[in-house]
Amino acid sequence: MVDLSEYAPILLFLAVALSLSALFVFLPMGVSRLTGTHQPDPEKLSEYECGFPAFEDSRSQFDVRFYLVAILFIIFDLEAAFLFPWAVSLGQIGWVGWSSMMIFLIILTVGFIYEWKMGALDWE
Repeated sequence: MVDLSEYAPILLFLAVALSLSALFVFLPMGVSRLTGTHQPDPEKLSEYECGFPAFEDSRSQFDVRFYLVAILFIIFDLEAAFLFPWAVSLGQIGWVGWSSMMIFLIILTVGFIYEWKMGALDWE
């Protein structure tokens, strides 16, 4: 026979977490309805994420430049993330580590120059 009393702390934690999350979601909505701050107007309901009104189907394809800029951001963000541990451990890795990082940076710089020349960073 299984003793279910060992699961009581987990169930208590789950109940508290669910009740707090429901409280944090629904309490502000209820308070705003009761205090009268829920007054939608055309300015509040306007588009604010993309900057222009949606005029097509939401399932339409984006221009590939959006994805290209996102991929470029990730690549150069990772490059910066690789530089910090390299700089900290430069004393231990010596010339081999320094030269391998210089090769890595040269490859990324050549790729950046290629993207720049091909117009990937131009925005219309």
